[in-house]
Amino acid sequence: MEGVCFVTRRIGIIGAGVVGTAVGVVLSQQGYEITGVYDVKSESTQQIVDRIACTTYSSPQEVSRSADILFITTSDTAIESVVEELAASHAFHAGQVLIHMSGAQSSEVLDKAKQFGVRVLSVHPLQSFASTDMAIKNLPGSMFSIEGDNDAYDTAVCLVETLKGEYFFINRQAKPLYHAGACVVSNYLVTLIDFGVKFLESTGIPKSMATKALIPLIQGTVRNIENIGIPKALTGPIARGDLNTVLKHLDCLEEMAPELMNLYSWLGYYTTRIALEKGTIDRNCMEEFQTAFIRELNQFESVS
Repeated sequence: MEGVCFVTRRIGIIGAGVVGTAVGVVLSQQGYEITGVYDVKSESTQQIVDRIACTTYSSPQEVSRSADILFITTSDTAIESVVEELAASHAFHAGQVLIHMSGAQSSEVLDKAKQFGVRVLSVHPLQSFASTDMAIKNLPGSMFSIEGDNDAYDTAVCLVETLKGEYFFINRQAKPLYHAGACVVSNYLVTLIDFGVKFLESTGIPKSMATKALIPLIQGTVRNIENIGIPKALTGPIARGDLNTVLKHLDCLEEMAPELMNLYSWLGYYTTRIALEKGTIDRNCMEEFQTAFIRELNQFESVS
């Protein structure tokens, strides 16, 4: 499919932030024609122009009229208003494919374009982009979710394969739950690491040293997940059925850092199910752990 599907495809980009710029640069490198770009901030358009020498337009309508595939890579809250503006000025054309790359929004925000014979898609990279340079580096090879009009899936698959990525399809109604899962893994991982750092801080270890000390452990755990998957990657006292060690944790927490008790107990309660799935504890052992955690949670509720 690669090398065939882009020959007659012209791409326009509305919204030249980190993701829009990265998409434009990478697809341009792979042979797509970037017909034009528009952003409300001229400095944003300049960075993509500097990289691929594409045309900067003074309105989103000009970009839309120039393109067979139109990316709207604005902020999530602006996507629908851009579509409404383009629809009001009849800037769409039949056969065009309209794409946004938001994780939170479904393709529903693009539906107003359908009255013009446009097919709509949400193509979301499961990736974190801290900067434009990192986005250009990390976008190729990412995993993508594809959601929207079935008869436009070939276009989405072609784009993803051009980016040397993998993909799966989801339905429109499931998009919020899908995005919540991505947020848990990306955003709440930061929260979880901060939580672990606070444990070490409670013992007198400086925060910078605590973070540095935990990085190799984090990296090793991620490699285990990548290599052997979940639940096999689970280690530690719950996976071993070592209730005494967990009780010592709870006793020490109660004495030295009671504010950390609640989240520790909820995480432990959830982890018992993973340990059971791994097969290293039985149901009776799981219930013993859960009883201990519930006891602490109830105590926390009564105090608060």
